[in-house]
Amino acid sequence: MKATHSLSSREFTAHVAEAKRRAASRPVFINDRGSPTHVLVSIHEYNRLTRSEENALDALAMPASAGDFEFNPPKATIGLRIPSFGDDE
Repeated sequence: MKATHSLSSREFTAHVAEAKRRAASRPVFINDRGSPTHVLVSIHEYNRLTRSEENALDALAMPASAGDFEFNPPKATIGLRIPSFGDDE
C-alpha cells in the first residue's frame, strides 16, 4: 500500500489543488481537530474499492444449484424453572 498524506481541514481548504494532485497517487486524510474525518481518493481508486461482483443479498443467498431440500430441525424443548437467589435455601 502506498503511503498516505494528511492535511488539516484548514490546509485542505487552502490547498485543494495540491490535495487533488496527491490523491491521484495515494489517499489524502483530512483531519478536524487532529482526528481524521474524511479521505480524498482518486475516482479510479474509489471505483476499485467499491467494485463488487455481487451485493450482500446475493452473497448470502443460497445458490440455485442447491435445489430444494427438506429442513426438519428437532423441536426445541425449553423448560422454565424458578431462579434461586441464594437466600431461599
